[in-house]
Amino acid sequence: MRRSLIQRYCSGLLVLLLLTPAVSACSGSSGTAQQRALKLAPISQLPPEVQQGPPEVREAYQFAVANPEYLTNFPCYCGCGGMGHKSNRDCYIRAFNPDGSIVFDNHAFF
Repeated sequence: MRRSLIQRYCSGLLVLLLLTPAVSACSGSSGTAQQRALKLAPISQLPPEVQQGPPEVREAYQFAVANPEYLTNFPCYCGCGGMGHKSNRDCYIRAFNPDGSIVFDNHAFF
């Protein structure tokens, strides 16, 4: 009886281990889409003071540069609406010039 129970347990574990790669392969496509949506801009696109800032600040600015439209979906949470900020993007990017270059806001740096 005990041997039968152990054999069933081992068989079940074996099936689970064999199915794990198949299940993770099915879920891989959503991870890839998410990774594309959450890309970071090169550090070279950031202002010098941000390039030399703390890693968390650099990554936040890199994210803002690469995904400005994403940040427009979130309100500013630090209370800077009085400064004219309409979304979280405004804490990082003040404006886009006609040539595509960015005018940065240093509000998120401090």
